[in-house]
Amino acid sequence: MKQNNMLAMILAGGRGTRLHELTKKVAKPAVSYGGKYRIVDFPLSNCANSGIDVVGVLTQYESILLNSYVAAGRRWGLDAKDSGVYVLPPREKADANLDVYRGTADAISQNIDFIDSFSPEYILILSGDHIYKMNYSKMLAYHKENMADATIAVIEVPLKEASRFGIMNTDENGQIMEFEEKPEHPKSNLASMGIYIFNWKLLRRMLLSDMKNPESSHDFGKDIIPELLSDGKKLCAYKFKGYWKDVGTIDSLWEANMDLLDKNNELDLNDPSWKIYTEDATTLPHYIGPSADIKRAFITQGCIIDGEVKNSVLFTGVKIGAGAKIIDSVLMPGVIVEEGAVVQRALVADEVRIGRQAVVGCPDSEHIELVAKRVKGVE
Repeated sequence: MKQNNMLAMILAGGRGTRLHELTKKVAKPAVSYGGKYRIVDFPLSNCANSGIDVVGVLTQYESILLNSYVAAGRRWGLDAKDSGVYVLPPREKADANLDVYRGTADAISQNIDFIDSFSPEYILILSGDHIYKMNYSKMLAYHKENMADATIAVIEVPLKEASRFGIMNTDENGQIMEFEEKPEHPKSNLASMGIYIFNWKLLRRMLLSDMKNPESSHDFGKDIIPELLSDGKKLCAYKFKGYWKDVGTIDSLWEANMDLLDKNNELDLNDPSWKIYTEDATTLPHYIGPSADIKRAFITQGCIIDGEVKNSVLFTGVKIGAGAKIIDSVLMPGVIVEEGAVVQRALVADEVRIGRQAVVGCPDSEHIELVAKRVKGVE
């Protein structure tokens, strides 16, 4: 069912500094995940599966790869008549000397003309850097049913971790009464997922006002949502139950990949009823050599394995030499591990080569080691 009265905007311009070298030259939403995917595949596939046929992707930081990737709307079936994925980098305008997005709300404000050209009744705001599957049409139905001015998707988190999130405090009917940004003493465990549905006419007025406010940080969480609450508007919390992961750190990105090894993983990338679409890399099937030893592994096409792989995720085109050991690790596209090398409890970045007999990672470390440069081995 097409949601022609709702347009989606994906905020995909963040630096992703906590991913360190992985995002030095690549925008966070373009980072690889799950063997053959990129993070941005998830919100785009969710839009396609939810019947949303017009999607704007707001890019900014190191956006060359991301721009070229999302511009190919055919990957998500968003290239038919009256549909499309539109790349929206910041641009200087005649009436405003702006060439960057100053915040999440400002990114939408600078594209009011684009949104108006489609005359939507509702607008869906998404983050481009979360891993999850969600039917946005159900969230829209909830929004309409409650006659809300805005609806915010929330997920229950452990109360002891709630201070890391924006927390929504609601009444017994699910109406949001208070929003607290990373509270020291949270009153509830309903964390904002950064997914919003707004009535466009109302949000448009607020954005125009926000742009003129020199005191504003031009952010949905810090400015727009608190102002809606202070104005007495009806905000509702839409409770999401399912897999959702903010992959903003090396540890969380590693965890999200390792979750794929669990047979009961709620994400289920093989679900035919809710496909996650991505670029179909042209490569040979994977090859498992006669001396290979594989236990509990997620292996993608194009891999060549002659060593030992245990409890690990291997992306497209990874090569493991004879006698090499890969344990509790995530190896991104094109990684080469030469003979006798050991990789344990590590995340190895794209195209990195680990030399013969080299050892990386530490099984006893609290955090995952990121290997982003070539590691020399024994000559």
